[in-house]
Amino acid sequence: MLPEPLVQLFRGFFMGAADIVPGVSGGTVALILGIYRRLVDTIHDGAHALKQLVTGDFKGGFESLKAVDWLFIIPLGAGALSAFIVLRGPMKVALEEHSETTAAVFCGLVLASCWLVWNEMKLKDPIRIAITAGVAIPAFVLLGFQNGAVSNPNIFFFFGTGAIAICAMILPGISGSFIMLMLGMYASILGGSVPELAVFLLGATIGLGLFSTVLTWLLANYEQTVLAALLGLMLGSFRVLWPWPNGVGYTIEEGELETVVRGTGLELWPDVGSLVSAAVVAVVAAALTVVIVHVAARLSPELNEPVVLAS
Repeated sequence: MLPEPLVQLFRGFFMGAADIVPGVSGGTVALILGIYRRLVDTIHDGAHALKQLVTGDFKGGFESLKAVDWLFIIPLGAGALSAFIVLRGPMKVALEEHSETTAAVFCGLVLASCWLVWNEMKLKDPIRIAITAGVAIPAFVLLGFQNGAVSNPNIFFFFGTGAIAICAMILPGISGSFIMLMLGMYASILGGSVPELAVFLLGATIGLGLFSTVLTWLLANYEQTVLAALLGLMLGSFRVLWPWPNGVGYTIEEGELETVVRGTGLELWPDVGSLVSAAVVAVVAAALTVVIVHVAARLSPELNEPVVLAS
């Protein structure tokens, strides 16, 4: 049997791989792998310790830090970071050289996530349907103003993107890269320099500390409402995921110059052949995702028990 830290490293890699692709979230993978509750509890413990230190309770803060499950969270985080380092290059190439096909795959992955979140919703009453529509419609409209990669983002964009996107890590159904896409920062993060990525990670660390308690409380008390809102957000995002003519948008660096190639929202319709090809790719990606999740779910006892989040 492998040592537990090594097991967590592999688990973290799978979570990171899920989060770098705008589809099934790292939180969903954690649920499938049977570590979701432990992950949420550990994040909650770390956020509590950070809060104590920030408010001047150094003695209590250091005592709380000792209670954090470091042998779990450190290798898990290292695995997720390794996935980002390993996969960001191939993903950037896919965006640049196969932009329309890549966007079609993204569409399929998010479509599968919509289906999975819908199945997780135990309450499909008029209130939850209204919440889904109330989030989807404004998101669809607002995303019309963002039709591709952000041009020459400054360092604060990297910090803010990290702070917001990391919250998706503990939300089953929505991935961090999905948030990056909506913010127009996906290509910039994939191609970011070491200082930019360091700022991104700093934002992610602070964001996770600030928002984890709120998010876990919301999931513990209003899980169905949160799922309905997430579903609406993903449905509205299809405006960004439209594949033509340049996918979701990307950046090309040539020396000190940076060219931004933007997506177009819904302004361009392709020929019938291209539309059918992309639809087939999207459906295959969605079907494979659903099959993989269901097979993994059968192998994981975690999904056969109610998820009790930290309060």
